[in-house]
Amino acid sequence: MNKIERALISLTDKSGIEEFAQELENLGIEILSTGGTAAKIREAGIDVMDVSEFTGFPEMLDGRVKTLHPKVHGGILNQRANKDHQEQCAEHGLENIDLIAVNLYAFEKTVADPNCTLGDAIENIDIGGPTMLRASAKNFQDVTVIVDPADYPQVLKEIKETGNTTLKTRFRLAAKVFKLTSVYDTSISAWLEKVDVAGNDYFK
Repeated sequence: MNKIERALISLTDKSGIEEFAQELENLGIEILSTGGTAAKIREAGIDVMDVSEFTGFPEMLDGRVKTLHPKVHGGILNQRANKDHQEQCAEHGLENIDLIAVNLYAFEKTVADPNCTLGDAIENIDIGGPTMLRASAKNFQDVTVIVDPADYPQVLKEIKETGNTTLKTRFRLAAKVFKLTSVYDTSISAWLEKVDVAGNDYFK
């Protein structure tokens, strides 16, 4: 069983992140992060590498493009036991990302504001987050994915015991991802349908 060596953390809900990141650092796990999450981890005195440094490509388009890069998704999606995958990773300089801790832009909170505009809502539709989550959940055989801070203790306990999480835990966490992204997309769809019915009020 491979050990977890690298984690990517990008959070809207940052509760407990300092303690979690500190434990990962204590375990010798490299931490990648973005924006406000990286700043919060650094403020706690914990080493963190910006995803832009890891990929060699800057965040751009007002933050719309941060993690949408082959070095991120190749690092997540490659199957560690697949020889062809490993040869391709070596050829293109892709490094494994073994743990993902991500939660999503607060779309429902944004649209609950009566002053929310269509533009505000659209900018709070998360793209990179669901993409990373779905990629990690798809590759649960090799990647641990966390969407809920309540799962930090169990994940840390297992890593401390064996260097990785159990397959059973990774499967359970992957199932939580698809439930979350399903609810998230449903809320976006429902709100956009309401906008469509409301008509010109949102298109002034």
